[in-house]
Amino acid sequence: MIGRLRGLVALKGADHALIDVGGVGYVVHCSDRTLAALAPGTQAEIWTEMLVREDLMQLFGFLTPQERDWHRLLTTVQGVGAKASMAILGTLTTEALARAIALGDWGSVRAAPGVGPKLAQRVVNELKDKAPAAMGMGGAGPGPAATAAPQPAGPARAPDALVEPDLPGSAAAQAEALSALTNLGYAPQEAAAAVARAAGEAPDATTAALIRAALKALAPKD
Repeated sequence: MIGRLRGLVALKGADHALIDVGGVGYVVHCSDRTLAALAPGTQAEIWTEMLVREDLMQLFGFLTPQERDWHRLLTTVQGVGAKASMAILGTLTTEALARAIALGDWGSVRAAPGVGPKLAQRVVNELKDKAPAAMGMGGAGPGPAATAAPQPAGPARAPDALVEPDLPGSAAAQAEALSALTNLGYAPQEAAAAVARAAGEAPDATTAALIRAALKALAPKD
């Protein structure tokens, strides 16, 4: 199985690039976002996923292994094939996709070309419990999330930081939620405060529920 290619971008097509690796040209199908980052005549490193069927063999390329893992996750959803997955990843960054799924924002997924409302809702519904693990790994896809309580550095630690032992809820769930939010780009202190507030309102909340509540609290107010 081909997992990564490093070579010269020989040319670009509407939905693919030709990567020359040691004189061998690989046709790699890419999202619009990935294609925009590839320039003919330059060196590129592409993470790949191979689709093999009885009548077809295709390589799909991604700029990061995290994006490739999200592609794998998306294609586990009924009705989402490689084409739909590439459309979604071409429209949303992995961070935006994780946020949309955690918040139940199927409208953002619907913005991808060729993705109808029913399919967008199915993506959100089927992946909502897997998104927190993916977010906890920096968008890398489902996997074991950190279970240790975070240790904010420096004297400016908020008094309601998640390492306080008397906080309600599961410390592991709070740590995972905090990791997910910081991987999405939120400052550790504001993320910690939002997660602590969510845990205070729902002491037995799961990681997914904590993330959803914290994201709603952090969302810009109109």
